Parts: sequence; structure tokens; C-alpha cells
Amino acid sequence: MDIEDWGLLPYDKAWQRQEQLLDEAVQRKREGRTCVNRIVLVQHPHVYTLGRSGREANMLLNPEGLKRLGATLYHVDRGGDITYHGPGQLVCYPIIDLEQFGLGLKEYVHVLEEAVVRLCAAYGIRAGRVDGATGVWLEGDTPRARKVCAIGVRCSHYVTMHGLALNVNTDLRYFSYIHPCGFTDKGVTSLQAELHRPVDMDEAKRLLCQELETLLNP
Repeated sequence: MDIEDWGLLPYDKAWQRQEQLLDEAVQRKREGRTCVNRIVLVQHPHVYTLGRSGREANMLLNPEGLKRLGATLYHVDRGGDITYHGPGQLVCYPIIDLEQFGLGLKEYVHVLEEAVVRLCAAYGIRAGRVDGATGVWLEGDTPRARKVCAIGVRCSHYVTMHGLALNVNTDLRYFSYIHPCGFTDKGVTSLQAELHRPVDMDEAKRLLCQELETLLNP
């Protein structure tokens, strides 16, 4: 499993790189060769992304409002609704061949969720899932339910792209301009907000990669 850290990269450039790596992996499969499995880590400047099943109404700003905020909006080819990416958020794009790991798409999403649940536990934060809502949540079965990690993936010939966005030291104010993931009755949080202190991003990256590799290679 190759781990690549793309640093702070505009969303469109990261998307193009992902598409190129996905196409290369699919071509290798067609030729009967083994794919190179990658875990890509990145942070983005302020951006909102709307998935295939998303509703425009969940973006609460018009183009002028987005411009004033210094943010952009992209319609993307992943599952899920609208979400925000920005500095202080750990975005992870695994580009892997699920067939090599014996996983279906639903099982793969479960792996992504479980990796984040375990990472949260390492910081003493109890996280879990909410029925019918992809991602990782805190107190998900209570009125105080709040999401710490959004997940949305695309799969072609069992090769994945897109992935997860974990709020580490994210400025949560940017979520107030959308209905995150289409929800109007649930909140958003970050590791920093829960711990009342900044979290070392390099440490969070290391823990996430460690958990993903453990889960993908049991």
C-alpha cells in the first residue's frame, strides 16, 4: 500500500490526479496486471462538493456569496450529498482495487467508517454509525448527534476514488452555509472541538493510515 501526501492542493487538481490514477489502475486490470494500491492524504482550500444524489437546495449560498467567502462549489461523481472541505480537515482518497482485498463496495465503506471510529477511540472519543446515514457520528442516536467524518466514494471496475473527510482542526463555521450531507437536524463537529485543543495533523494521518492498513490486510 503506497501512501502519498499531496499537502494543501486545490480540489480540482486533486480530482484530476485521482481520475488519472483511477484510469491507470483500471487499464492495468484490463491488461491482467496488478494495480498499485494507494492511500492519498490531502487538504483542500475552502470548497464545497455536491455528490450525484445531492440537492442544490442544500447549498445555502448563491455564487456571489461563495465568492465573498473565498470558496468554490463543484458537482462531483461520488455518492452522497453536499459537504465542505478546507484547511485543518484530513481528506483521504484511497485508490485501491477492491477485488484484491475481497471487498464489495458496502463492505469497503464500512472499512472507512471503522478506521475513523478506531482513530477517534485513540483520542478517547466514542464514535459510531447512524442507520441510513453514511459517515462517522458522535452520539448518533441522540438529539445531540453530530458528524465528525463524511464519506463518499466512486467505484469503477472495483477500483475506488474519493473517500473520507475527517474534521480534525476544521473551522466548523463553514458548515453553517450548507445542510451538511443533506441533514437539517444534525450537527457537525471536529476532533479539536471535542477535545478542546488542537490535534497534531501528522499524528492523525499516521493513525488513519495505520487503521486502514490493519483493516484492509487482516
